[in-house]
Order: sequence, then structure tokens, then C-alpha cells
Amino acid sequence: MRLSTRRLGRAVLARQLLSQREALPVVDAVEHVFGLNAQNPNPPYLALWNRVAGFTKDELTAAVTDGTLVRSTLLRGTQHLVSVPDFQLVRPLVAPLLRRVQRSAFGRRTAEVDLGELVARVHRLLVDGGVLTRPELGRQLATRWPDVEPGALATSVQYLLPVVHPAPSGTWNIHGPTPFALADGVPTEATAADAQRFVLRYLRAFGPASVADARTWSGVGGLAEVFETLRPRLVRHTDESGRELFDVEGAPLPDEDADAPVRLLPEFDATLLAHADRTRVMTDEVRRRVCHGAAVAATVLLDGTVAASWTRTSTSGTAGIDLCPFRALTGAQRSAVESEALRLLAFTDPGSEHRITWSPTE
Repeated sequence: MRLSTRRLGRAVLARQLLSQREALPVVDAVEHVFGLNAQNPNPPYLALWNRVAGFTKDELTAAVTDGTLVRSTLLRGTQHLVSVPDFQLVRPLVAPLLRRVQRSAFGRRTAEVDLGELVARVHRLLVDGGVLTRPELGRQLATRWPDVEPGALATSVQYLLPVVHPAPSGTWNIHGPTPFALADGVPTEATAADAQRFVLRYLRAFGPASVADARTWSGVGGLAEVFETLRPRLVRHTDESGRELFDVEGAPLPDEDADAPVRLLPEFDATLLAHADRTRVMTDEVRRRVCHGAAVAATVLLDGTVAASWTRTSTSGTAGIDLCPFRALTGAQRSAVESEALRLLAFTDPGSEHRITWSPTE
């Protein structure tokens, strides 16, 4: 079937719980969307507020605190929040990518370090439930490698060993040194069956999609062979340019005119990062405004595509959202965006006075 760009956009909205908020437990919601970006503590809360009916901060904080959800370096070598079973699935698959990231970022600074010895030493330091912050871990490792930058030693660990960053790190508004703890039950190697499960989970969360889309979202290599193995089980489509897209049987594929309510997505939301071709959610021109190097702005979805960026400010008892539109909006569209922004401020800053401001259209 040939699918329009607009219909592909409606598909990803439905699968990412952005067409309609669903009454799901937070762990089920995080698994449904196959993880949330967690570079900073607040975006997972904002992502779930957009997706889960009646969501409260306490629900996510409880799941992170009890370890039902864990935060770690995963997809694309960036921090993500996932369930424990999903961590055990994904971590071995991204391990080759993470080793490459370590070599690229810290290879020169750790050139004199036996990385196998580094991993073994950290394992001994963290065994039996031990937790050390990044600075604490760096100081401990510097006793063995005094001529190596402690920060390079400690940060290398998150790419070489399955570690998680336990609470209170990663909970609402909590910043500070990142804690490290060993993750339990992570297989040493990924199997072919694991790779197939990974691709099927990706398609359920973001399809229809191409091999290049899955590679872009995950950073995992060798997926073309996995897709070929799965081909007899997959539904196949094409997009407007004739690219082959794959999907799982029975996944939501709404009509291109299905409702697409206003959503204020946090920075790095996977909806914007899950495909090599991102035109289903934003034009190439808008993409250049939203994606600056490694940064991805918080965005406003209007009629299913990115219409603006937004930033949250807080000063002297007043919390605000500043909106920067990328195209001309009607009065009704601005009112709809403002209404959603005020609802978001009621979630983020319930005790403050709220204000909405607009920048001139870029």
C-alpha cells in the first residue's frame, strides 16, 4: 500500500499515544512507546503528561524510585528511561554502539587503560548493591590510573558496563552528580531472536518504517539482515517517494484526516527522532530549526506536525511558556496552543501565576 506522508504522521501519533491520552499505568505506557528520552530529569514527566490520562508526577517518581523503570545510556548512546525487561533486551543490542562511542569520546584519554581491567574494577566497587556518583567513581578509579582524567574513567563506565542511574537521580527537578549502580540480569550477548523482538517492538511503536529509520532511531547496526529475516511476517508499504516501509500486522494505521490534537512535546521526544525521514512530523526546514547539533528543542504539534518550539520559564512566583512559531497561525490555532500550554503549566507549576508569550513568526 502507498502511504501519504500525512498518514504516516497519523500512524506515529497513534502509536506514541499522542492522538489521545490513554489511561495506562506508567510502566505500561513507557513500554508501549518503547522508552523515553531522559537526558534531563523532567522530559519523561512531560512526555507522559502528553500521553497518559490523569498522569501525576508521583506515579513516575514511584516507578523510578522502586526500580521498575531504570535510566541508562541506551539508544543512540543517549540516556533513556525504560522498563527493566526492555533494558535487558536493549542493552546487549546497543553494546557495540556504546563501545564505539567510548572509543570516539574517550579513547585518547583512556589509551593507557586496560578497559577489561577498568570494567572488572568497577564491578567490584559496585557489587552487592553499591552506588557511587560519577565524581566518587572517578576518584576511586584514579587511585589505579592516577595519570588519567577521573571524569573520563568514570564516564567510560556507562558505555562499557550495564549500569543504571538510580533515584533520586532522574526524578522531577532533581539535578546533581549522576549515581551509578550495576544492572541485574542483563545478558552478555544479544541473540538473533532478541534482534527480531527489538525490530518488532520498534515497528509497533514507530512504524511503518524503513530499515534506515530503525537504524537512525537506535544506532544499532546490522538491522537490514534482521528485517530480511522478518520479511515474511511483516506488512509492507511504500511512502510517497517509493521507499519500502515495514510494519507489524494489526498495528494502528489511522486515516490521514484522523484527529491530531495540540501537544507540547519535551526536548528530545522520540516522535521527532525515530525516523531517518522525519517529514511525517516536520518539514526539512523546520527540522533545521528544531535540531541544532546534538540538541533537539521542545516542540508544539499542531495538526500532527511541528508548528512551533517552546520553552518554560519560572521567576518570582510566575511560570511561563514562551512560544516561537515556525509558520503563520490563525487566531483559533493560537488559542488552542495557549489552552494546552496553560494546562501544561498547571501540571508543572501548580502554585504559580501562569503566562503565555509569543515570539514573532520566524
